[in-house]
Amino acid sequence: MLIKLAWRNIYRNKRRTLLTISAVAFAVFFASFMNSFQKGAWDHMMISVVNSYSGFGQIHKKGYWDEQTLDNSFGYLPSSHEASKLSSVEGTVPRIESFALASYSKYTKASFVIGTDPIKEDQMTQISSRIVSGSYLSADDKAVIIGKGVAEALKININDTLVLIGQGYHGVNAAGKFLVKGILHFPSPELNKRTIFMPIKAADQFYGTEGNVTSLALDISNKEDALLALASLKTTLDTTQYEIMNWKEMLPELQQAREVDTGGAMIMLFVLYLIIGFVLLGTILMLTKERMHEFGILTAIGMNKGKLARTVWMEILLLGFVGSIVGIIISAIIVYYFHTNPLNLAIMGEDAVKTYESFGVEPIFPAAFEWSIFFNQAIIVAILTSVLSLYPIIKIFNLNTIAAMRD
Repeated sequence: MLIKLAWRNIYRNKRRTLLTISAVAFAVFFASFMNSFQKGAWDHMMISVVNSYSGFGQIHKKGYWDEQTLDNSFGYLPSSHEASKLSSVEGTVPRIESFALASYSKYTKASFVIGTDPIKEDQMTQISSRIVSGSYLSADDKAVIIGKGVAEALKININDTLVLIGQGYHGVNAAGKFLVKGILHFPSPELNKRTIFMPIKAADQFYGTEGNVTSLALDISNKEDALLALASLKTTLDTTQYEIMNWKEMLPELQQAREVDTGGAMIMLFVLYLIIGFVLLGTILMLTKERMHEFGILTAIGMNKGKLARTVWMEILLLGFVGSIVGIIISAIIVYYFHTNPLNLAIMGEDAVKTYESFGVEPIFPAAFEWSIFFNQAIIVAILTSVLSLYPIIKIFNLNTIAAMRD
């Protein structure tokens, strides 16, 4: 009965009702829209960076991440490794990673050399799609593919011979000549300027690692599966011998930047809800003031103040509920559009594109379409309206019936 009465009261002042519903709908829409874009942009950025090389998880010998040398390598047998047995792990990419001095003609450059399984590497990072000149590696090649920045610094081209000199496993000398089979272009300038890839067999011979690898990257499709897979590995692998790291541990700068940006967004949301709260409070103050005479009449004819307070509270909650539903519908339609048609920053000019590409990120902004985003904002609005509804409730319980009837 009280709900029915509250629902009818909403229609008595259509202007006030539309104002309140519009304010709530705008709050839900704007907060959902902003959260969706922020989450979508950061998820896209994280996936772009993770999929370009590191993967969602890696396995190393204990202590390797603190001291990344060939001496901290470990033996790897694909058929027996526990990571290969997990259903969420689509593949494992063994790598030998170290530094070497690259030379061609009179030019030299310090470079990061990565020995990898060409087929598995391409399945995980799609590295072959980044080749701008030449061709990709095969497993038995004694050849390399190099970053575009390396090629430009050394004035070297495909089919030229690159000389590499470095320090191998347990301090042995590492020196060799390799045919340049292809040139890569990475969005990240750092990868372009210093990266050299070679087949893991050639890297094993070059560095003398005796079948060892420095890291084992896990090919996993999404971060949720990665967390479960890494947690499972920590229970099956000997953690005194191995370290199992996720993308957050390997890329702390990216995670910290996301947290800082999220903190800024939370401040903006707080300001938004503060503004919306004042709008709703003004509406509730107006509602209460306009209806004091009505409240006086109702209490004079015998209506219990508790029932009257509950009726007004239900009115305000219904207004918040309807406004939230309208906001969710509008925001869901618009967010879904930008989820399927990501915003391309190319429309902002080449400078914007170059800025994002310098971080190794494709310059597009997809919106994250997750129902939890919309409903979380609706819950916040419901809590806000419930708190603000305390004002008319307090006024009703402190109501002087005779004074109210004279108002």
